Amino acid sequence: MINAAYIHIPFCEHICHYCDFNKVFLKGQPVDEYLDYLDKEIELTLVDAPYTKFKTIFIGGGTPTALNVQQLEKLLSTINKYMPFAEDVEYTFEANPGDLSAEKLSLLRAGGVNRISFGVQTFNDELLKRIGRVHRAKDVFQSIEAAKNAGFENISIDLIYSLPGQTLADFKETLATSFTLDIQHYSGYSLIIEPKTVFYNLMRKGKLPTPGEDAEAAMYETLMDEMEKQGFEQYEISNFAKPGFESKHNLTYWDNEWYYGFGAGAHGYVNGYRRSNYGPLKKYMDPLKEGKLPIIEEQKPTKAEQMEEEMFLGLRKIKGVSISRFEEKFSANPMQYFGEEIQTHIEKQLLQLDGDAIKLTRKGYLLGNEVFQSFIK
Repeated sequence: MINAAYIHIPFCEHICHYCDFNKVFLKGQPVDEYLDYLDKEIELTLVDAPYTKFKTIFIGGGTPTALNVQQLEKLLSTINKYMPFAEDVEYTFEANPGDLSAEKLSLLRAGGVNRISFGVQTFNDELLKRIGRVHRAKDVFQSIEAAKNAGFENISIDLIYSLPGQTLADFKETLATSFTLDIQHYSGYSLIIEPKTVFYNLMRKGKLPTPGEDAEAAMYETLMDEMEKQGFEQYEISNFAKPGFESKHNLTYWDNEWYYGFGAGAHGYVNGYRRSNYGPLKKYMDPLKEGKLPIIEEQKPTKAEQMEEEMFLGLRKIKGVSISRFEEKFSANPMQYFGEEIQTHIEKQLLQLDGDAIKLTRKGYLLGNEVFQSFIK
């Protein structure tokens, strides 16, 4: 039974220089129409689907909180109409600092939302300008204070390191500032320069001075060390939480479990099928006008592919891949099936065996992609 859902809101008031997610400028877009068709997609999908009460719902984007109050109300009403919540539901909205008025915050709380994830990225105002963000450090403090006042007790922020022109000292300062916020969860990612972004075009012209691999590794090690000192447990390569505040939604992905993906460009894993929706708004909405789902691709991974996914997703978790759970799921022992790959990485000190678990070493955290790729045959 499926108990997790991701819902995509593709609208943004501005586009950041590094972002390659499916998004469009908010101005002049058919937002209300999109929300109507999103309602239709959820209804069509869940009408005869195997779901139970939802343990995790994640609204991402784009910028979900770029919606106005009436539009937010509409979205919350759709979710409440079709998606019954488990008692311990984790219901997350992504937000930009400075986006959330007191009215929007109280609307979210009244609708059952109990977790907010802010895209902070850095506390250095110069760097924020350079990466195309419109908020400034002061907006972060105001937004988090407002969220707490509205009753939110589960708040996460995203940080990005290895930004153009960023130094290790800059990043240490951002971390020190972030620890004054008294929040429950952090995600920390190194900048990845994706095609079709402003940064990609600058890089191709030789106009993007990134810190380089050594500085990036030093920033990541600093991130891990400082989080540990502050009592945040690293439970996944890029994620840190106070005990009990690990993201249930992200763990759904890393545990390779099924989930629904609703909205333009959203991906889901439903009844053993990986599926993805059309990204462009018109292509997403057109099939729904005719009562059809807007799926562009649906594919059932073979057993071999599922086992590969179990390894490269599960190894992102600090506790690693459980050998007994793997055997239960696939009637195969990963130590035999992937014996050569695992042995090679143990010799390179990138993987280790710990009782029932196959997991990355600290050195392996730094070279995770090398490890993950080796499990794709």
